[in-house]
Amino acid sequence: MSINTQSLAYAQCQDKEDVIAPYRDRFYIPKINDKEAIYLCGNSLGLQAKSTASYLQKELGQWAKLGVEGHFKGENPWLYYHKQFSPPLANLLGTLTEEVVCMNALTVNLHLLFASFYQPKDKRNKILIEADCFPSDRYAVDSQIAWHGLEPAEELVALESENHELTTERIIDQINSLDDSLALVWLGGVNYFSGQVLDMQKITKAAHEVGAIVGFDLAHAIGNVALNLHEWDVDFATWCSYKYLNSSAGGVSGIYVHQRHAQEPTTLRLAGWWGTKEQARFEMKKSFEPIPTAESWQLSNAPVLAMAAHKASLDIFEEVGFKQLLDKSKKLTSYLAMLLEELVTENKIDIITPKDRGCQLSLRVYGKEQGFIEELREQGVILDWRKPKDSKESYGVMRVAPVPLYNSFTDVWQFVSILKKLLE
Repeated sequence: MSINTQSLAYAQCQDKEDVIAPYRDRFYIPKINDKEAIYLCGNSLGLQAKSTASYLQKELGQWAKLGVEGHFKGENPWLYYHKQFSPPLANLLGTLTEEVVCMNALTVNLHLLFASFYQPKDKRNKILIEADCFPSDRYAVDSQIAWHGLEPAEELVALESENHELTTERIIDQINSLDDSLALVWLGGVNYFSGQVLDMQKITKAAHEVGAIVGFDLAHAIGNVALNLHEWDVDFATWCSYKYLNSSAGGVSGIYVHQRHAQEPTTLRLAGWWGTKEQARFEMKKSFEPIPTAESWQLSNAPVLAMAAHKASLDIFEEVGFKQLLDKSKKLTSYLAMLLEELVTENKIDIITPKDRGCQLSLRVYGKEQGFIEELREQGVILDWRKPKDSKESYGVMRVAPVPLYNSFTDVWQFVSILKKLLE
């Protein structure tokens, strides 16, 4: 006898068949009124792995025991600490290990990468971004243009979405229209607001055909969707680790630089001690000798304690296998969309996320404003509310992200059940 897909029994059955389900117990689930919350906010801050404290304690122990000698001794000497992150990050990004390095924070890395890859010259000055990008990206890009003595109002091309969707065709049409005036394309691989996944391969190809450089903000993409940056020929990218990678608030970022740029010694870099060749680093030479990998963009030694928290989560990703996570993510988010169909039909909500998506669904809730989030929280649900950029309309959008590592089908069913009651 088949089980009604709208029933709690169906959700519980899916959880029993889910081979990843036991990993939920590897994370701390926040509580509301002494009961585990329905946490659907991993697209903003991922949950803490229970192993994180032991990873931190291990490095604190090394520091206590060895002091400065921890740079050269111990299980993971700090001099090489960053190197252990490249293989798991390369697996998530679809890159060569030498193309990635763990360092800094996202917007810091954005500026470092733009210093290398935004080199306006003659008429090739323009940067193409999405108008609905995360504000920090907009601030950084504006300031980079101004840094070169140019006017952001003239050189920044912000492509507006239509109904919260930015089609590949529109992006490519804009690229072709800008042609040899386009210096750089900088887009979010997954839009933070709508949850749309861009076709990064086609966009990269189109931009290269007009002679432009291409970079992506992968804050909402890494650990969420399949990436193949090297094969797609993307020039550079950066991301944060505190969303889907569960690496603590303000957790350490990373960068990707295609090997053709990293291996080219004339590629402009803002140089620092940790980017020079290791064998020369402690010779205190006055001249900078860039490592022929993404490591040459490093400025300073690794923030070991922050990176230890990052490692705790990445080890779980390696253990589970990203393909399994992607498979569950598609099922979980499709299940959420199916349960929401009734509310869509009744015109109580609208799903603004296009079909090209990761785990996030962004929901416009009719007749409700930001206080509605508190009503949900009182019922044990944690998610967030965003107002469209410069919108004069009264509506806002809930971003709902069932994360496959620690969210369940039962979480999704309970959320929709609560939402329906509150919208009656």
